Amino acid sequence: MNIFFSLRGTVVRQIAEDRAVAETVMSPPRRSSSSHGDRSSSDTLQKNNSSNSGVILDISNLKMADVDTEVPPLPPRYRFRDLVLGDQTFQNDDRVQVEFYVNENTFKERLKLFFIKNQRSSLRIRLFNFALKILTCALYIVRVSLDNPNKENPCVICQNSSVRNTTESPEINWKLIFCVDRREPVWAIQVTVALISFLETMLITYLSYKGNIWEQIFQISFILEMINTVPFIITIFWAPLRNIFVPVFLNCWLAKGALENMINDFHRAIQRTHSAMFNQVFILICTLLCLVFTGACGIQHLERAGKNLSLFDSFYFCIVTFSTVGYGDVTPQIWPSQLLVVILICVALVVLPLQFEELAYLWMESQKLGGNYSRHRAQTEKHVVLCVSSLKIDLLMDFLNEFYAHPRLQDYYVVILCPTEIDIQVRRILQIPLWSQRVIYLQGSALKDQDLMRAKMDDAEACFILSSRNEVDRTAADHQTILRAWAAKDFAPNCPLYVQILKPENKFHVKFADHVVCEEEFKYAMLALNCVCPATSTLVTLLVHTSRGQEGQMSPEQWQRTYGRCSGNEVYHIRLCDSKFFGEYDGKSFTYASFHAHKKYGVCLIGVKREDNKSILLNPGPRHIMAATDTCYYINITKEENSAFIFKQEEKHNKGLSVTGLYDAPSRLPVHSIIASMGTVAIDLQHPDPPEETSKLTLPTENGAGSRRPSIAPVLEIADSSAILPCDLLSDQSEDETNQSDEEGSVGSDFVKGYPPNSPYIGSSPTLCHLLPQKAPFCCLRLDKGCTHNSFEDAKAYGFKNKLIIVSAETAGNGLYNFIVPLRAYYRPRKELNPIVLLLDYPPDNHFLEAICCFPMVYFMAGTIDNLDNLLQCGIIYADNLVVVDKESTMSAEEDYMADAKTIVNVQTMFRLFPSLSIITELTHPSNMRFMQFRAKDCYSLALSKLEKIERDKGSNLAFMFRLPFAAGRVFSISMLDTLLYQSFVKDYMIAIARLLLGLDTTPGSGYLCVMKITEEDLWIRTYGRLFQKFCSSSAEIPIGIYRTESHMFSTSESQVSVNVDQGVEHRERGESWKEKTAHRNSTTSDQSEHPLLRKKSMQWARRLSRKSAKPASRAERISQQRLNLYQRSERQELSELVKNRMKHLGLPTVGYDEMNDHQNTLSYVLINPPPDTMLELHDIVYIIRSDPLAHMPEDSQVGQARSTKNQQDFGTQSKDETHL
Repeated sequence: MNIFFSLRGTVVRQIAEDRAVAETVMSPPRRSSSSHGDRSSSDTLQKNNSSNSGVILDISNLKMADVDTEVPPLPPRYRFRDLVLGDQTFQNDDRVQVEFYVNENTFKERLKLFFIKNQRSSLRIRLFNFALKILTCALYIVRVSLDNPNKENPCVICQNSSVRNTTESPEINWKLIFCVDRREPVWAIQVTVALISFLETMLITYLSYKGNIWEQIFQISFILEMINTVPFIITIFWAPLRNIFVPVFLNCWLAKGALENMINDFHRAIQRTHSAMFNQVFILICTLLCLVFTGACGIQHLERAGKNLSLFDSFYFCIVTFSTVGYGDVTPQIWPSQLLVVILICVALVVLPLQFEELAYLWMESQKLGGNYSRHRAQTEKHVVLCVSSLKIDLLMDFLNEFYAHPRLQDYYVVILCPTEIDIQVRRILQIPLWSQRVIYLQGSALKDQDLMRAKMDDAEACFILSSRNEVDRTAADHQTILRAWAAKDFAPNCPLYVQILKPENKFHVKFADHVVCEEEFKYAMLALNCVCPATSTLVTLLVHTSRGQEGQMSPEQWQRTYGRCSGNEVYHIRLCDSKFFGEYDGKSFTYASFHAHKKYGVCLIGVKREDNKSILLNPGPRHIMAATDTCYYINITKEENSAFIFKQEEKHNKGLSVTGLYDAPSRLPVHSIIASMGTVAIDLQHPDPPEETSKLTLPTENGAGSRRPSIAPVLEIADSSAILPCDLLSDQSEDETNQSDEEGSVGSDFVKGYPPNSPYIGSSPTLCHLLPQKAPFCCLRLDKGCTHNSFEDAKAYGFKNKLIIVSAETAGNGLYNFIVPLRAYYRPRKELNPIVLLLDYPPDNHFLEAICCFPMVYFMAGTIDNLDNLLQCGIIYADNLVVVDKESTMSAEEDYMADAKTIVNVQTMFRLFPSLSIITELTHPSNMRFMQFRAKDCYSLALSKLEKIERDKGSNLAFMFRLPFAAGRVFSISMLDTLLYQSFVKDYMIAIARLLLGLDTTPGSGYLCVMKITEEDLWIRTYGRLFQKFCSSSAEIPIGIYRTESHMFSTSESQVSVNVDQGVEHRERGESWKEKTAHRNSTTSDQSEHPLLRKKSMQWARRLSRKSAKPASRAERISQQRLNLYQRSERQELSELVKNRMKHLGLPTVGYDEMNDHQNTLSYVLINPPPDTMLELHDIVYIIRSDPLAHMPEDSQVGQARSTKNQQDFGTQSKDETHL
């Protein structure tokens, strides 16, 4: 663009005159006298500058006197007024108007703009050119179809003697090659088209000229245009050449080039980028078509002088030749056509491999990038986007199995957006027909709008953003997740976000997301609850996994069948007015609805939500009256919408009353037994004093003879405020009990209840806790070093009354705060608080110590679990639970699954040194839990391993559930909780319920999870259904499951031989206890009474799975087994001596270690919502949801207790003859 400023003297003088004229025009009296002069001078200046193609300067308002003088600035009030109001009356007249032109204003540039530069006009030109080329090819086909080779069409070339038939080859009629039969209309049209094409070609060549004419002339497209157009133009002036042959079919190559350019211009015009893969496939197809068309037309024309093939025969010959089939039924007969075939084959051998190579390269690249998810599919189909930094096979399978486990998600598509190249294992999985049609992998970044557009994020139903937990720097991984969440929210504000965060301090950055799961929050809360509520991790894991309860049903083991069937229970929701389960309890209390729904249908109602309240309440208590608009949350094998209701008429009882209500779910859960039917239960409460301890279910006093069964109070429809035993935890009732002895009175007497004053991170939920009246000094928090306040240097010196809880972690992260809070919550009795010792690899900072110094009995110590001295100093022999947290530094293992190697080996060492210690371990990979408490020669463990493989082959999502450490709650992996985030897409309440169960959130009026152990005094209740009634009627607690421990003989080989008297006595004691256990089960359990030899069969099944053939043990084998037992015994003694020596070296007493017994011959498992007729066993631990004591706390505890006792008496008198078991 050229800019010319012409400011010569004469022009400047003229400008000054025009300025004077302009001032005259501004004044009203003199406006008419100078308007034409001003316009003419301005037009003259614009006309002089019209040839300049850059800028037009309007300097008519320039003064000569103002050139050298500075214009004073306007007053501020005028500048602000002009800026805001845009006042045009007060303007600076001394300015220059500049107009810019994008292109030059010459005729050539205008043509160039129209034909080449402008996208839309050039697209029309190329479309017109493409139509001309296709028309010429069509005219050639028409001319061939009208051609008559036998007709004499002499032309000047044919009359030349050098082109006679008999000159060189009598078989070739050269006249038919050079001359054709062209009709006049066809000739006229071809001449017209050729003339237009010639002129267009010359014009484009002229416009594209850049200084080298030969480069333009020797272009292939220019040469082809000249060959196909010049002969026709010559025939206009020389009529004898009208029948000369012109290879018009070569225009197909020009049409191919025009079509490619046209598609490129089209995408430029619509501002869209097309796929390079599509472009290459299109070029390849066009090349093949042009080769075939050229060959067919060329061979047909040359064969006019030979066999005279038709156009179709020539086309057939080309297809057979290029496809390498070569039938040989149609072949060229003369050498010119044969030469043409050779040329075409050579061209094809050069051109096609290059095209295929480029296509293969683009295909490989597209496989890496993953292509696009089309807009049409996004608008007609439903899809979700999964954003991850690195995709592992375990993560992918967990997501797909859990996501597609829901029936209504079968038609959804999953678009994976990952910045890394697809892994080989992931590629193989995605090639399986089950996933290949529903999962699309895109390589790209969530921070790029182009990649988000490829994934059609704005049309997605949801976006899952997962963190990479295998990173060493978990904070950096969180930062990447936060940026991805921000980018997704910025690009698609209406798309629901499901975000996974690793560290709790980063959670507040993604508060805008619809659902957020903080890994460390859930991890430490579950580890903490595992210490007071055994196997809470297993309970929650089974609840958040989708299963139909079919796992282990083919196993001969009774515990595996029961455990597998109960593992299918999940949390569902339904509105009360739409429910068959709970619809009849409108206007009844929550406790009444929960008990009777469990009695009648086998479902466990655990929570409710009011229509006008967004908070979910777990067990709001009997004071909550159910309304038709309430949303009920219950635990069952399947949701009510998928349940089948079968009502039977049971046999008449002695009372003559009929009982209805059989629920048989698709999983055939045996919950049809009817218990505690209202109207058939009589109560006899002559001494209705409340029990002294709420942890025991006191046996009611029987009336008269001992033949009458114990009675349980009924569950009232509308709760009486005095019918529920008071549970005022804020009044510290435990202090009254501790006053019985001075020793107990000193424990917990100086604790207060309140909210922790210092939160280590933003976003932590406030929880009422047991706190110290004054913050403890930092020096007092160190367990192994004395200070000026105390001189204790080990756990023994403190003299703790309760067992310790030791936590082994690498660093004192903010997540450890969520481990302490559930263990110091206000609803934990003071006398049951366990001291907490943090065994840290690195000392904590002052920020963390400031957060924990307000909690009672919380200490830390620097050390590692692979150091025996550190374990002994922190009091491991006085500990009941040892929690081993996965270390971040182990994430950098070369092999992913080796990240847990150090943790597993260290835990195995402690398992051998301290056999009675309950070790709770967190692993990175769930598949590594099979190495926990590993016994190489345990045939039962080998049988469980094969059972796991069988369940995995059946497609189970919980194949690892039968591993004994997981079933007992001794090990878990945080990756198993990924399903919690996936389930939130269908069940948006799951995260809230999980947080309430784990104590991460405390909602006023919502209950909390706790446990109660079944003792010998509680066995009179007999069944789980009666226990449900007992809880609901006495303390308004809702049981949700059982943690059961059974004795089990883990054999290491086929023969079990006693070696000495001690082992014989031990075996006899085990046999006697086993007989007592078996007798107890036979008297209480109907299922096991039918299978008295079940354990024997189970051992046979285990041995059969672990060994190919069961042969009787020979004498040599028995001797070998005796030696092995002796070796094991000597190894145990050696380990015991090692620990005692280290304790003596540290000055610690060895009495506590001598009391540690080996309790390894037991197995434990969780039964979620068992059937009502499940028999209770000794040492069963029942999971219960206890109502919030603050929700119905009496105003005056003494008055409340008295009123409660009186109402209990009245209640017992009124309902004396109403209920009876």
